Amino acid sequence: MYQLPSTAEALVVRTDFSADGAWDALRAALFSPSKDGFLADVALVDDQRYEGLTPDRALDLIPAEYRHPLLVLADAVALTSAEQPLLVVGLRGERGRCVRVVAAELWSIENNVSGPNMDFEEFVRAVDDDGVYRGL
Repeated sequence: MYQLPSTAEALVVRTDFSADGAWDALRAALFSPSKDGFLADVALVDDQRYEGLTPDRALDLIPAEYRHPLLVLADAVALTSAEQPLLVVGLRGERGRCVRVVAAELWSIENNVSGPNMDFEEFVRAVDDDGVYRGL
């Protein structure tokens, strides 16, 4: 596998290539503002070299220059569920800790963790019973 790109935005890496329509819908959700006008600051990686990429393996592919505190994986779970629960990997504190976040709420975790507002653990503690964060 190749090293992930270095960007200022949070990377959203497509790891499942079984449904192009689902990927298109996810992209549309990520670039649709919340009811209050918020958007996640993300850069998409749509490259089949990353098919099947796991969080552990992804950690090994992050370049030293990548400074964003999150990495997001658009895996089979995210692309086959109506809520599109993305797998968000924390890169600070307990590096590699993961939480599922519905696509419509990715802006919340990305905006707050990349700024001085909240830490990743606050979102981990705010998941629903099924382990998915759907907002506060």
